[in-house]
Amino acid sequence: MPLEIGLIGATGIAARTMLAPASTANAHVRAVAASDAVRAKEFANQYGIEVVHENYAALLADPQVEAVYISLHNSAHHRWAVRAAVAGKHVIVEKPLCLTAEEVAELEFAADGNVQVTEAVATANHEWQQVVRSFIEDGRYGALRTVHTQLTFAEPKPGGYRDRPELGGGIFYDCASYWLQALQATIGLDITDYAGASSFDGPNGVDRSFQATLGYGETTAALECGIGPNHASEHLFTFDRATVKLRNFLRPVIAALPLNLVITPTDGDRKVITFAPVAYYERQLTRVVEGHSDLADAIPRIELMDAIYTDARRKVTP
Repeated sequence: MPLEIGLIGATGIAARTMLAPASTANAHVRAVAASDAVRAKEFANQYGIEVVHENYAALLADPQVEAVYISLHNSAHHRWAVRAAVAGKHVIVEKPLCLTAEEVAELEFAADGNVQVTEAVATANHEWQQVVRSFIEDGRYGALRTVHTQLTFAEPKPGGYRDRPELGGGIFYDCASYWLQALQATIGLDITDYAGASSFDGPNGVDRSFQATLGYGETTAALECGIGPNHASEHLFTFDRATVKLRNFLRPVIAALPLNLVITPTDGDRKVITFAPVAYYERQLTRVVEGHSDLADAIPRIELMDAIYTDARRKVTP
């Protein structure tokens, strides 16, 4: 039997992440609820969803809904994830899962090991991460010295949550989970120090650009993220005897796309490892259907994201 899913939020990302891959992932989107009942009904009609609930609480009370997907503004993720877990529903939450260490601790308590909790980091579990981790572990290119990640997102729509700090807006919250998950899967998160920096000079005082750095003793990992005219995503791993670059690991499309890992040794020929096209959202939903839970890995990511963001805020002159 397919996994019966309810959508908390009638959003474009819900359509891409849940509705498109559901049939191939042995899942079925049964119900939807939104803050605006009219919008929920229009969304249901557009995508053929049979049940529209009048509010989020009613959806959580639906006995036929087994899992919920939450795609609200960032500051609402924690509240509805906790309520869903208490209601016994498996939980899939758009990144970031929560905004603070306290929030993710409450979610862990609510889940109590009885429900699956997944932070929807679509780029997670890709084969390139295993390959780079093997380079680090076997030392074939010497020691890893630096990791540099760049993420640039397009200008958000005016008036949206991304420009409202009280709703968890800002570029760092949009990018941190992608960055930290990639580090967690390759080099780990056993850090010695961290730092965050932003001028918080965007609309309403949000961060339109953000720099973060993690220390691993003799290795550093840095993130540069911001709003720009062109979408960009890149990881660059610099070893003693080679650089390893991955471009376009995150692209704003639904289609399955290949990835190329470009290895440039200091004393040899450049080579490219090409990975077969992967449909990120289909793989993500399939893992949920198969019973995988991400909470244990997501907790240290959220705790570190919170610490970095708090550090950057602390440095800003009122």
